[in-house]
Amino acid sequence: MANEDDVLKDDEQAVALVPDAVGDEAADAPAVAEVADSEASNAADAGDAQAAETSTVETPEAPETENSASETAQMVRKKIKGLPGRWYVLHTYAGYEKRVKQDLEIRLHSMNMEDYIFQVEVPMEEVIEVRKGQNKLVSRVRMPGYALIRMDMTNDSWRVVQETNGVTGFVGNGRNPVALSEDEVVDMLTPVVEQQVAHEAVAAGKPVPGGGPVLVTQYEVGETVTLTTEPWIGMPATISQIDPVNQRLTVLMTLVGQETPVELSFSQVQKMD
Repeated sequence: MANEDDVLKDDEQAVALVPDAVGDEAADAPAVAEVADSEASNAADAGDAQAAETSTVETPEAPETENSASETAQMVRKKIKGLPGRWYVLHTYAGYEKRVKQDLEIRLHSMNMEDYIFQVEVPMEEVIEVRKGQNKLVSRVRMPGYALIRMDMTNDSWRVVQETNGVTGFVGNGRNPVALSEDEVVDMLTPVVEQQVAHEAVAAGKPVPGGGPVLVTQYEVGETVTLTTEPWIGMPATISQIDPVNQRLTVLMTLVGQETPVELSFSQVQKMD
């Protein structure tokens, strides 16, 4: 099997996912109610309509990010309705997801499967990783070892997919894979379409919905690391908190028989072998 770097490009994975996608309050409650009733009564007696209006409390609107995510999901749901075939999940060799997509797109044409295999996708995402003390924007596979395919399942189409280099099988019931539900497809495709929307917002000079790429680190809460700073060089510690923005960790280490929290920078610890 050829190396992925020989075949792949950093491509437009996110663009074509969907065709044409674009405690004491209870005790005070009676008193509050009496004051409100008194004010409303006085306002009515005086004919003061404006005072009555000010007693009305408006329901706060939902956060914009939630509205944006909901709108994107609805857009995805609308676009996938009526498309031919059903969506399935393929299991692939880790690191060969994009290679599988490319090989399948070649095979479906060379083996005249265009009427049965319609779309292959490897959902991608953009995240900010901390590398050598610097924040770097990177694109990575959202579901390592998996790809999505939209197809009509027949003996021939199953064989074409199954026999593609890098494919280890369909996720589901062996020879009779179980298709994804509409909700499952929407859940898998929505984050990728959100990335596309974010790219369009940046190009148009508008704010990025949802705040943009997520900052991630190579560390995880609960992970054991080795300290590399004096006077604790070589001592193990467990990560209890992570501050990726400021590149700092809070670790728990045993000092004088007691577990003690210590705040350190990323550069003062290292992963254990």
